[in-house]
Amino acid sequence: MIGKAIRLERIINRDTGKTVIVPMDHGVSVGPIPGIKDMKEAMRQVADGGANAVVIHKGIVGAGHRRSGPDMGLIIHLSASTALSPEPNAKTLVCTVEEAVKVGADGVSVHVNIGNGHEREMLADFGRVSRDAAEWGMPLLAMIYPRGGKIQNEYDVQVIKHAARVGAELGADAVKVSYTGSPDSFRQVVEGCHIPVIIAGGPKMESDRAVLEMVKGAIEAGAAGTSIGRNVFQHQNPTKIVRALCMIVQENVSIDRVLQYLQSDER
Repeated sequence: MIGKAIRLERIINRDTGKTVIVPMDHGVSVGPIPGIKDMKEAMRQVADGGANAVVIHKGIVGAGHRRSGPDMGLIIHLSASTALSPEPNAKTLVCTVEEAVKVGADGVSVHVNIGNGHEREMLADFGRVSRDAAEWGMPLLAMIYPRGGKIQNEYDVQVIKHAARVGAELGADAVKVSYTGSPDSFRQVVEGCHIPVIIAGGPKMESDRAVLEMVKGAIEAGAAGTSIGRNVFQHQNPTKIVRALCMIVQENVSIDRVLQYLQSDER
């Protein structure tokens, strides 16, 4: 499994065991929204901020390849659906692990929504991807969300910790879930999952402080890092907000100090 270990070190800091990932796969689900119209520039900004990795679809790799600047891990997203679909929660596979290997991936990710009528198909897809990822020595990030008819509150700690456990049980190397709102509740999620737990960013938030408090709370609860998209690439300064996230995730800097940095002329 040396290949997987080497690839994991490209997406998770080998010294801290923490990671700051920026997902930029939104172009399939909602189109070329602000922040990801120019993928090469978007990738440059987050790499300059110190992001450990990005998540993108296979067809955008060429458009985002920078040929210069800081190195950054590449996670290829294998799942997709669009907001135009009558059932946007039904994700389908659009890429294979082998294809991801061919475009230079350091990891792959799969999206599964549980608690809806398409859960069966998505879990089956997850199982196939898990098998193939193990065969290729490819790290697998599972994005598991409770979304559908049986879910009353997708941020409830009971369903979030169930979602995280699904990722661990089916062979993921790390799992991405929504934050439950407090360190005490999210600690239950981490304690019930033996693989690294990473938090999603969710919709665009109202302030930098709100984003930083969410991240700080998750890290205090034992999370392994962040996978935040719109609150990064739609920020007025994506490079600085990524650096701010790294300060919290990798260096345990206080929120007040990080806010001072964001409001300063420091680079």
